[in-house]
Amino acid sequence: MPSKPKPITMDVVYTAPGYLFRRMQQIAVALFVEECRAFDLTPVQYAALVAIHTHPGIDATRLSAVIAFDRSTLGNVIERLEVKKLIARKPSPGDKRVKLLYLTKTGAVLLREITPSVDRAQVRMLQPLKAGDRKVLMALLSQLVDLNNEASRVPLRAEDALEHLGKSGG
Repeated sequence: MPSKPKPITMDVVYTAPGYLFRRMQQIAVALFVEECRAFDLTPVQYAALVAIHTHPGIDATRLSAVIAFDRSTLGNVIERLEVKKLIARKPSPGDKRVKLLYLTKTGAVLLREITPSVDRAQVRMLQPLKAGDRKVLMALLSQLVDLNNEASRVPLRAEDALEHLGKSGG
């Protein structure tokens, strides 16, 4: 006997994993922006700065793989960071068409100064949960992201990308 279809209600939407993940993403971005307002950075710009700091001389294609962000949209992020004088693009010695990314002194200072604000935003995201529930949630989220990586429009490819940088960033 066929099962009866679910009724079409907002409760179905409100309890769906995709809806809840989208809402939590909205909340996460709002908390990041609130805590980091003085620094005028988005979460993606922050991730790019951290990756460039960690892997000086990374190119945009590898940066895209390291932070799992769409390469075509990442160009705009890189341009904004360059306009803010937080990063510098320099031609690759091996291929002048490829631009390598480096943190500027201004970018390095901003990264050090923003870290406590970013940490506060991360804490606030999980604050409403009990400590044990936070650990469980983070473990399950990590597992879900890892197991569903290939379903992403931009799968995380940090290991593959960093092989070409010698993993040390240079």
